[in-house]
Amino acid sequence: MRNPFLSSKNLLLVYLFSPLVLLDSLEFNSYNNHGVIGLINMPTARFYDESSYGFTVYDGSPDQKFTFTSAPFDWLEASVFYSNIQGKPMPGFEYQDYKDKGFNVKLRLKEEGILPAVAIGINDIAGTGYYSSEYLVASYGINKIDLHFGLAWGALNGSKNKFKNPLSYLSDSFLDRPTGTEDQGGQFQASRYFSGDKTSPFFGISYALNDRTLIKIENDITKTPGKVGYKEAEQDFSLGIDFNINKNFSIGISAERGNSTSIRFMYKNNSKVSNSRYEYNESDHNETDSKYVKLIRNLNENGIGVNKIFEDSNQIGVQISQFTHPNLDIIDEIIRRASIDAGIIKPVKKDLRIADLKAKTEYDETFQKRANLIYQKQAKKKLNSNTKLSIRPFLASREEFFKGALMLENFIEYSFLDNFTFSSNLKYSLADNFDDLRYPPVDTYPAQVRSDVKDYLKNFNEGIFIGRAQFDYYLSPNEDHHIMLSAGILEEMFNGVGFEYLFFNQDLNFAVGFEIFDVKKRDYMMRFGTLDYSNVTGHLNFYYRNFKRIPFDAKISYGEYLAGDEGITLDFSRSFQNGTKFGFFASFTDVSSNQFGEGSFDKGIYFNIPIFGNLINYSWKPLTKDPGAKLNRKNTLHDLLVRFRPINWYSLIYV
Repeated sequence: MRNPFLSSKNLLLVYLFSPLVLLDSLEFNSYNNHGVIGLINMPTARFYDESSYGFTVYDGSPDQKFTFTSAPFDWLEASVFYSNIQGKPMPGFEYQDYKDKGFNVKLRLKEEGILPAVAIGINDIAGTGYYSSEYLVASYGINKIDLHFGLAWGALNGSKNKFKNPLSYLSDSFLDRPTGTEDQGGQFQASRYFSGDKTSPFFGISYALNDRTLIKIENDITKTPGKVGYKEAEQDFSLGIDFNINKNFSIGISAERGNSTSIRFMYKNNSKVSNSRYEYNESDHNETDSKYVKLIRNLNENGIGVNKIFEDSNQIGVQISQFTHPNLDIIDEIIRRASIDAGIIKPVKKDLRIADLKAKTEYDETFQKRANLIYQKQAKKKLNSNTKLSIRPFLASREEFFKGALMLENFIEYSFLDNFTFSSNLKYSLADNFDDLRYPPVDTYPAQVRSDVKDYLKNFNEGIFIGRAQFDYYLSPNEDHHIMLSAGILEEMFNGVGFEYLFFNQDLNFAVGFEIFDVKKRDYMMRFGTLDYSNVTGHLNFYYRNFKRIPFDAKISYGEYLAGDEGITLDFSRSFQNGTKFGFFASFTDVSSNQFGEGSFDKGIYFNIPIFGNLINYSWKPLTKDPGAKLNRKNTLHDLLVRFRPINWYSLIYV
């Protein structure tokens, strides 16, 4: 008997209305022109998995834009952009195009189920207002088709079918949208959000032709000409196609509003998916090797150095040092495998040291005193050196949209003892375009500690210069108390000497400490000369790590900054086991908003992401100002000690 369920009609229904398995996938979705997961100019309610990130390079008319987008959580998407608006002169610098930078954020309100997924977002949340827009959008998938519909305000409020702002029924204040903020970039304009007398509806469709090709069509409600100066729309729709070159790289081409075209190049990645599991490496043994020799060889083969081995009647204690693995699970599994392979039956407890700091201890001094010392590594000096190519970007300067340098960098670390090291960073510019950085900053504090960065960049082509050359001494008086003393060239702009103290209990998710440094400004050649400016800077620091339900890091610092201003810095970040990290910060000091100038206060975002085997670190600020500036230190005690704490359990060892 034929199964009626398998009729062609029913099969068609199953095909059309089956759940979309690629709703939030890297393949099925892509970034739009503004670096937001969406269609062409319109957003959608789609999100990538947490730890995902991407870069977008967009070339359209009249604007060109570079965007970095991150997903610290699967319900949060944040992006920062730099744009070049062609044909719009820079005030006071009419010979060049207008430069703009800003920040976008999107939040998931509801996941898709029987009803559509819903998201809310704000573009250019603290910028000049050229791209300022807000939206509420819903998305619903039917097999390979994804439907999107929503409401938009601001720069996306250009529909011919707009209607009265529905929020005005809550308050008449939503009818008035402030417009005079173009010269005050970097400020949050809450009164602007979701305001205006009209609201524009929009809709769009995307269709996955195959696993490489995505077709998009949208009701484009971009306001034209608007502040950016888009051409007056000749039609209401835009059409685009995205092609996945591979799982990471995509290219998008769009025909927009009947009179313009654009092209987008996209890099996107999911750190969790791309993060490869660690596979245990077996070592070779001789028949005469003792179990302790085998253990040491096994651990060394897997990137773990053994300092000491203790043994009593009940257990074995192993003191180890390592920087290879960012996951305590991997370290524990390696020790377990290495012990079995060495023929050790007794439980093995570890004492993990980072620069001889007690990072994770499973046995105490009582055990050491009663146990027999089986092995102790002979102290010896060790030299590590590494040379690599790097890129030093300087974006959205008033002279030009992009400035940068191709650098050859040499890193040296010399260990006199496990807890006493010298590290240096020598740099040489192979090619750069910093020579014509000639315009001084608009706003400066009496103490120029960061705003004169161009004076340093202009000397990049003057031969080898020193990025860092410092001595560090580490000490843990006991298990919970840690000290670091540092002296030398601490960063590109400052020499100094100082120390840091940290209370860090391995079983607690908070830590407290303080730091104090006597610093002197380096001269612009970045060798051994100095300028007249000096200061004593220091902060009280509180750290909090929630590694359970919502894993995030928080740091609160209070003290005096490089420029002599006093205040507080709030820093929030999300870290992942493979080194990926997204964060943002804001500093509020005794410098008034008027004295600070454009932006009102110091703030920015930062990220550490692994690309092609290298960890890329970058910090972005809307403006480079002097108030709120801190030392760019190589390491902090908390960074060293917390790196092996469990966060997300996805980087496990092969068994």
